[in-house]
Amino acid sequence: MGDPITINIVIEQDIVVARQKGRALAKELGFNIVDQCRITTCISELARNIFHYAQKGIVQLRDINSDNRMGIEIVAEDQGPGINDINLAMLDGYSTSQGLGMGLPGTRRLMDEFFLNSEAGKGTRVTVRKWIDPGRLMQNW
Repeated sequence: MGDPITINIVIEQDIVVARQKGRALAKELGFNIVDQCRITTCISELARNIFHYAQKGIVQLRDINSDNRMGIEIVAEDQGPGINDINLAMLDGYSTSQGLGMGLPGTRRLMDEFFLNSEAGKGTRVTVRKWIDPGRLMQNW
C-alpha cells in the first residue's frame, strides 16, 4: 500500500482536484477507461457530499493490494452533521438537497466494496474500493 493522497475539501474547486487526482491514480494503477470514469464519478459524489452537507472534510486516495489483487481505496470523511437515517439515505431517489438521489446508492453500485459509518452530530466516513479486473486492464492502443 502506498501513502495516501489527501485532498482537503473546503471549496468547490477541491472537488475537481480530488477527481483529477483520483483519475490520475486510477490510470497509473492500470484501470481501464470505463473503471477510471466509475472511480472519478464516485470521488465526485463523495467530495460533493462533503462540500454540501459538512462544508469541509477530506478525501483520501490510495492504492491497495490484497490476495494478489490490486485496486484503489477512497475514503471520504467529515466532521459534519452526520446522516440521521442511513437506510433512508441509501434508497434510490432519496435526496435532502433536491438532487436526483443517486449519490450514495450510485456510489455503492459503481464500486466493488462500500462501507458507511455515520453518527448524527459527529460526522460521516465512507470507504469504497474498486479492484482491477485482470480481464479488463487498461489497453495500450
